[in-house]
Amino acid sequence: MKFVKMLLATAFTVSISVSAFAGTLDDVKGNGSVKCGVSTGLPGFSAPDASGMWKGLDVDVCRAVAAAVLGDASKVKYVPLTAKERFTALQSGEIDMLSRNTTWTVTRDSSLGLNFAGVNYYDGQGFLVKKELGVKSALELDGASVCIQAGTTTELNLADYFRANKMQYKAITYDTSDQTVKGFEAGRCDVLTSDQSQLYALRIQLKDPGSAMVLPEVISKEPLGPVVRQGDDVWFNIVKWSMFALVIAEEKGVTSQNIDNMKKSTDPGIQRLLGTSGKVGANLQLGADWAYQIVKQVGNYGEAFERNVGMSSPLKIARGLNQLWTKGGIQYAPPMR
Repeated sequence: MKFVKMLLATAFTVSISVSAFAGTLDDVKGNGSVKCGVSTGLPGFSAPDASGMWKGLDVDVCRAVAAAVLGDASKVKYVPLTAKERFTALQSGEIDMLSRNTTWTVTRDSSLGLNFAGVNYYDGQGFLVKKELGVKSALELDGASVCIQAGTTTELNLADYFRANKMQYKAITYDTSDQTVKGFEAGRCDVLTSDQSQLYALRIQLKDPGSAMVLPEVISKEPLGPVVRQGDDVWFNIVKWSMFALVIAEEKGVTSQNIDNMKKSTDPGIQRLLGTSGKVGANLQLGADWAYQIVKQVGNYGEAFERNVGMSSPLKIARGLNQLWTKGGIQYAPPMR
């Protein structure tokens, strides 16, 4: 009997902890904004521009959720967080969601009380070196000093790679990506390692971007995406499908420019996306035009990619794996039906 009481007590405690933040949708509506955790400043993904406006591919996920829930993509409160701060901020309820170039791993998915809501950027870890070193391959980095951001999977991947290749290195750790690139530029390390997307973003912050190059090796899988707390399936579904709506819109050829004409489409998939038929919005506890608002105000995934990190942006990153599955990439959304 004592054992049964202990089990019941434990179950009650878990229930309380899981349900403590189970009303995120109501909280967001009550606050009139989405509290979204972002980086402390990573160009192309989440960084304030010259006028203080937050922009980037991760920022657009936050904006998509705000458009879906509140009908206004601008109703986002951005909370800059370091890699070490990000999960605690989400767990504690300081933020409603995290959209901060965060890698989906089994440990994070199963032991932190968090759920990843998909992948908005498929990435992999690489190395940035100064051209003057004459290094052409990561396999030439034995004995190198490496600038790295603390509290990331990058640290673990680096250790695995050097150990597997019987090489030595000295880690120079920093709390933010800005500190990391400054350390690299100041010559405190021979090489900077991070996700390749970050390397392109950090390289353009150098006084002479052409003085550094990204080595060809990709040493890990880094599926990056938004994160929410476990125990709130309604909010989990909203964040997940807000991101999927961006992808589906691109698949269907629906853009921020043609969306009003597309509302007249007889394509059942477009009708479900834009809420002219079906009950997708109601099932998500949102208005019928939730996805219309996302695409009208934020654009589709291709539009967001191109303006933030694509060839039309300062980063000039090719779509690669992030191209739609119908065009040779692996960016894919489940059916909206």
